[in-house]
Amino acid sequence: MTQSALIQQELTAAEAAWKIGNEGKTRVCARRAVAVADETWLAKQSDRPFRGDAMAHLRRIQQDLSLPLSIREAAERLSTTVTRKDSAPFTTDPIGDARIIIAYLTLP
Repeated sequence: MTQSALIQQELTAAEAAWKIGNEGKTRVCARRAVAVADETWLAKQSDRPFRGDAMAHLRRIQQDLSLPLSIREAAERLSTTVTRKDSAPFTTDPIGDARIIIAYLTLP
C-alpha cells in the first residue's frame, strides 16, 4: 500500500471514530496518519530514516524549528494527552490538526 493510501486509511478511520464519539480512537488514527506523512517527508530530506511511534513523530515535528510555527503548534495540540488537556494546548479537532500537518509535509 502506498504512503498516500495509508494516510487516507488512517484519516478515514479517524473520521469514522469521530462520528461514533470515540475521541480516543480518533486521536490515535490522526496521530498515525501524521506519522506516516512525517516518515515519508523525512525520507526525502535525509539518508537516515527516523523510526518511532506516532508520538515520537509528533515530538520531532514540535522540535523542528525549520517547520512553520503553525505546524509545530498543531503537532503539540495533537500530542497532548487527554489527562493534560486542561493544562496544555489540546486539540478539539484532531483530524483538522492532522490535516494541517499532513498538507504541509506532503507539499510537492
